[in-house]
Amino acid sequence: MLWSSPLFWIVFAVSLFWALGAYNRLMRLRSSVVQSFGSFDAHMVRLVALLGEFGAAHLVQRGRLLSDSGEAEVAALQGAVTQLSASLAVARARPLRADAVAALTAAREVLQATWKGAVGKLEEASAASEPVSAAAQEPALTALSIWQARWAEHSVQTEQAVRVFNDAVLQYNAAIAQFPASLLAWVFGFKAARVL
Repeated sequence: MLWSSPLFWIVFAVSLFWALGAYNRLMRLRSSVVQSFGSFDAHMVRLVALLGEFGAAHLVQRGRLLSDSGEAEVAALQGAVTQLSASLAVARARPLRADAVAALTAAREVLQATWKGAVGKLEEASAASEPVSAAAQEPALTALSIWQARWAEHSVQTEQAVRVFNDAVLQYNAAIAQFPASLLAWVFGFKAARVL
């Protein structure tokens, strides 16, 4: 008797259309997270290239201006870049996996701390070196300030990309936590993402 009731079919149709709409919304929000990670990823790829140039420039300047000062810090910086690249590759493949994003966040923090240490050491080395004249010391400090300006410019752009990604993640997480959409999220395996 229930199957022949028009009320049953109306409720069934409304439930089905609601479920399709909710599922499509979850998929759109999930896609938004992935797309916003792509923007962040592009900034990180440019950062890796920037730091590769920095390492090469340091090797050229080392012989002329800085001797072996700062060599350990620059090597640590290159190690942090390698760690960031590896973490970025894993997160790129799965930007919704919390553990991959957590590893990427840790790698970014290590890189930022290492950058500050390397730049500080290179500034000290440039200032402490005893060149023949003040004019000979100027190129090293000028080159370092250019790298610092490029880093700062990149940091501003990256932070903007991080904010966009984090906003997308928060919207996605809120959507999969809302009842009754949380039931669909559970059925289709939507899991909470992590902010950067």
